[in-house]
Amino acid sequence: MPTPKRADQPHRVAVIYNPIKVDVKALRTEIEAVEEEAGWAESLWLETSVDDPGQGCARRAVEAGVSSVLAAGGDGTVRAVAEGMANTGVPVVLLPAGTGNLLARNLGVSINRMPEAVATAMRGEDLAIDVGEAEITRPDGSTETHAFVVMVGIGLDAKMVSATKPELKKRVGWLAYVEAIARIARDVDAVRLHYTLDGSAQRTTNVHTLLIGNCGALPGGVLILPDARIDDGLLDVVAMRPRNLWGWMRVSYAVVWENGVLQRSKVGRRIMAADKRVRALRYFQGRRMTLAFDRPEEFEIDGDSMGTVTAISVRVLPAALIVRVPPGEADERV
Repeated sequence: MPTPKRADQPHRVAVIYNPIKVDVKALRTEIEAVEEEAGWAESLWLETSVDDPGQGCARRAVEAGVSSVLAAGGDGTVRAVAEGMANTGVPVVLLPAGTGNLLARNLGVSINRMPEAVATAMRGEDLAIDVGEAEITRPDGSTETHAFVVMVGIGLDAKMVSATKPELKKRVGWLAYVEAIARIARDVDAVRLHYTLDGSAQRTTNVHTLLIGNCGALPGGVLILPDARIDDGLLDVVAMRPRNLWGWMRVSYAVVWENGVLQRSKVGRRIMAADKRVRALRYFQGRRMTLAFDRPEEFEIDGDSMGTVTAISVRVLPAALIVRVPPGEADERV
């Protein structure tokens, strides 16, 4: 149970940081300056590790009765901290560092700007967002449950994440994913899956990629899930089903032109509604989805490869995480 906080008790922040991603010395300097200016108590510093990428640190922070938790690291650190902070009511402040920073980008949080992130801890606004929960079944029959804040994927997407070279990713960022796709795309077979959505009858389909998302934007401003809202209590799903090179061209057209341009206006949406061609992308929304595969498939969660699975059960946890965002960002979502 969290330690109860007295009304006269000064604010205290917990800083959960990935030492590989963050300049700890600079971060300490920024935090100490805020502590002195605001009259906060000395912050609780918790370092992530291979054994504890953030979930345990988050639970210890909540038990210590902190006022908020600052998550300093990449997408993996943010996801792990969010998993430990879900349904606690304690706000999370993002200090994004790394390659993707997908949750930060979808929330309008500045990337790799430490002073602005620390200022948000002091003067930001709290926003309740949804969290996704995925129960996965391994080929040996064992099960695991993981939270996600951005999206999960199978097919080409997951194989791309698994094939990306870490050293290249450090040098060129998200462009390393492009190199990985170029290497593996020809060898990726379609995934045959059996799925249900919100308790529907089971259906079977073939896809090259299936993404289940809590929010819709990828690096580079690519809008892959145009209707996704991070606080609507729904999960958004896109199935990519190109049959040939022309189909992949249609996918590119849909993502860049339809999602990036037409979806942004009423006229554009009417144009899309009048287009009766069979689309290489299909979109769904729901609160719970189950997936089962004919063979073990690669699986990724918030940009981290999770190995192979034979089944996935995904559900949304509405308004489960409080995130502190820059002033004005919460109002834009009302």
